[in-house]
Amino acid sequence: MKEMRKTIGGSISYTGIGLHTGEIVTIVFKPAKDGAGIVFVRTDLLNRPTIPADIDHVVDYSRGTTLGVKNATVATTEHVLAAIKGIDIDDVIVEINGPEVPVADGSAVVFVNLLKKVGLVEGESEREYLEFEEPISFSAPEENVDVVIVPSNELKVTFMVDYRHPYLGTQYTWLPSMEVFEKDFAPARTFCFIDEIFYLMSNNLIKGGSLDSALVIANPDIDEEKFRELYEFFDYKKPVPIGDNGIVNETPLRFYNEFVRHKVVDLIGDIALLGVPVKGHILAARSGHKTNVELVKKLRQMYKKQELQKIYQKDKKKNIVFDINAIQKILPHRYPFLLVDKITEFIAGESIVGIKNVTINEPFFQGHFPDHPVMPGVLIVEAMAQTGGIMLLNACDDPVNNVAYFAAIDNVKFRKPVLPGDTLRFELEVINMKSTIAKMHGDAYVGETKVCEGDFLAKIVKK
Repeated sequence: MKEMRKTIGGSISYTGIGLHTGEIVTIVFKPAKDGAGIVFVRTDLLNRPTIPADIDHVVDYSRGTTLGVKNATVATTEHVLAAIKGIDIDDVIVEINGPEVPVADGSAVVFVNLLKKVGLVEGESEREYLEFEEPISFSAPEENVDVVIVPSNELKVTFMVDYRHPYLGTQYTWLPSMEVFEKDFAPARTFCFIDEIFYLMSNNLIKGGSLDSALVIANPDIDEEKFRELYEFFDYKKPVPIGDNGIVNETPLRFYNEFVRHKVVDLIGDIALLGVPVKGHILAARSGHKTNVELVKKLRQMYKKQELQKIYQKDKKKNIVFDINAIQKILPHRYPFLLVDKITEFIAGESIVGIKNVTINEPFFQGHFPDHPVMPGVLIVEAMAQTGGIMLLNACDDPVNNVAYFAAIDNVKFRKPVLPGDTLRFELEVINMKSTIAKMHGDAYVGETKVCEGDFLAKIVKK
């Protein structure tokens, strides 16, 4: 059964205060055209700049997820994004007249309830998913983060945190399907440790924060004078108590493991930046906004690869991204000057691995040292350039109607002859890419032996 994209059935607004800026902001949710995705619009700025809610527009993740285009930014977007994806919305316009999304009560449930009031409307196009054929893993040792995603017929999340804190040790939670998100996860509030509050205060942040918009976890040995600074900062007229569970102001928890449930909310919000929903079981340990963003970047590369295979590769073949038929749809070259047989690895805009099987039937062997057949070095370089061209063309919006012209080839070295029967493997990585110009480094191997290397400068132009 086809699943269609969805938007909301009308406009609805919410006014509140930004956590860090302290500005009173109104956010308005409006229906969007089919396929538009999630888009923020800064209505208070000249020309009402539009900011797509995707991974390419993340400009900061130090204190929440901030999106931006040039000088226009929207901070602390994760709870709104979690609410949007949590109730199955694909396309929506989010107008905002300030630099930060209102914090509300520190959870996503306020926005969930708001969006449900206007209901959902199906669009005309079918929803696409990122699906997994085999498990993938992501680790950030410096952050002590590990994430594994295994194939599943729907999005599931298993999350674990272990803060090694007297009041907050190890917590675990399980999201079996998005059907339970609204009730069991959306109400979970953001939280921080009291030492972080003092740091944020000293850095002129959390101007709009209060003990009603977050759970604050105390330290057992906190200095009373230091603690007095806290309730003076929040303009409380009398001392703030600490509950037996270490929560400042004795705020009751909504779930016994509310902290880890909120980490799932943040993850759902950050995963929304992928642009398409995920069918997979995410098992995450200690992940935060920084590592969520890095994970989504990896998933975005996988999705681009899947989309390109749909366009060019009719049949999925093991260990092949593009076969020769797909390559001929991308490159303008033809026999005898098409020198790439298949692409086995590909990360859009970053790296590519191509294969060339060298046989005695190659036309150049008839005249190039016919008694001692050796592949011409210039053709090895050309084959590397063609492999790089496949990568560069697929980084632009319209690869079929563009071509990659090479402007410079530098630092070429030939290390060993290539003979009939050899299998050449070309490995290219982007060094720098700006707009339509890219610099790449390429290495050619036979087995594990490097036979050639060089640097390439290329430009993408219309045919």
